[in-house]
Amino acid sequence: MGNKIQLIDRLRLGFAVSVAKSVTFIVKSLRLGAASVLPGSIARRIEPRLLELLSQQVKNGVILIAGTNGKTTTALLLCTILERQGYRIAHNSTGANLENGLMTALIENTSLLGTLNVDYAILEVDENIVPRVLKPLQPRIILCLNLFRDQLDRYGEVDSISKRWTKVISTLPLETVVIPNADDPTLSYLGQQLPQKVSFFGMNEPEHYLEAIPHAVDSIYCPSCGHSLDYQGVYLSHLGDFICPQCGFSKSQPTLESSEWSQILVGLYNKYNTLAAVTAAQELGVDEAIIRDAVNSFQAAFGRAEDLVINHKRVRILLSKNPVGTNETIRVVTESSDTTTLLVLNDRTPDGTDVSWIWDVDTEKLVQRGGTLVVSGDRVYDMALRLRYSENGSQSNLNLIVEEDLRQAIATALKHTPDNETLHILPTYSAMLEVREVLTGRKIL
Repeated sequence: MGNKIQLIDRLRLGFAVSVAKSVTFIVKSLRLGAASVLPGSIARRIEPRLLELLSQQVKNGVILIAGTNGKTTTALLLCTILERQGYRIAHNSTGANLENGLMTALIENTSLLGTLNVDYAILEVDENIVPRVLKPLQPRIILCLNLFRDQLDRYGEVDSISKRWTKVISTLPLETVVIPNADDPTLSYLGQQLPQKVSFFGMNEPEHYLEAIPHAVDSIYCPSCGHSLDYQGVYLSHLGDFICPQCGFSKSQPTLESSEWSQILVGLYNKYNTLAAVTAAQELGVDEAIIRDAVNSFQAAFGRAEDLVINHKRVRILLSKNPVGTNETIRVVTESSDTTTLLVLNDRTPDGTDVSWIWDVDTEKLVQRGGTLVVSGDRVYDMALRLRYSENGSQSNLNLIVEEDLRQAIATALKHTPDNETLHILPTYSAMLEVREVLTGRKIL
């Protein structure tokens, strides 16, 4: 009976994959998009166990990457490292990180007979679906990057997410390796509660402390007893060096010495992405020389500190989709000498329909430095109002331009960008895709 079920599963899986590949061919041939979600959605209807049946065929195991910020960059860097070691990788490189996107990524590397021939599957996963996919994926390694407030209309607060993660991860096999962010109190505590092998990553460079804790901070209370944490310093948001004066809970010890690892991408948040990927690569036994070479020559994922040249002018796209991420991209902008910035705010499903988070962003720092700020997007006037409220009432050298039409907004921002400077574009997720389509002439999704 078992062999018969296996044969039926194989036939159904092969049929599901064949249909999905046909859908991919049609969508791409008609230039309707990148076919990063629809093929998986259709295949899943034919074979509901598709994710489980495909992940079982990954030779060396699935690597799951979850968190609010940094998934795409971390996944791409780890993918680059493992490919340089000679491994074949399946990766949802378009950033489609819900179930259908994961299935589509695996299907791309599967034969018409339903055979998946890869060494590793690196899958970035939306933080809210982690509990749903852990059982079918049975990952070898789980990277837990961070937990910030993001799309509260869909997800809720970070503590509810971490509790769901802990409950499900603790049921996985003991040989599963969990790699949490030691600087995030919620994830540091999560790692300390698990029975599996845990390797932490984090910063140990006090010279990078912020001057003060940002007002958009998400979690400065002890996840064990609820008391306020004492911080020696913070690197971004609530990530830092901390201890609870009441119960003694404190930051876990990172596996790596962060100062020994350089980064090529801008922003301290990308240092965390680098440390996460390197910790996972070392856990898999990758040669250190290969890891360092990959890190030092790494190119950003689309829209994540991505640099382009448009009309002979430099453009940098910095995805900005929640308070913490946007505060960090603003820090990148304010630390530069560039004078023109384009902000694009959308409120579509991928962005989260609640845009009230912009009032937790430290836009005052961006406004006070002056220069030209061009604003666009579906919620252009919400962002413009936020920027106006950021002015301190004194004489301002800010040139605020409101432009509803995105293509015109980009043209206006480029016009105001001097030839020797870089135009920084800070878009939400769907806005980032639109910006790239305008700039490069092609869609990502």
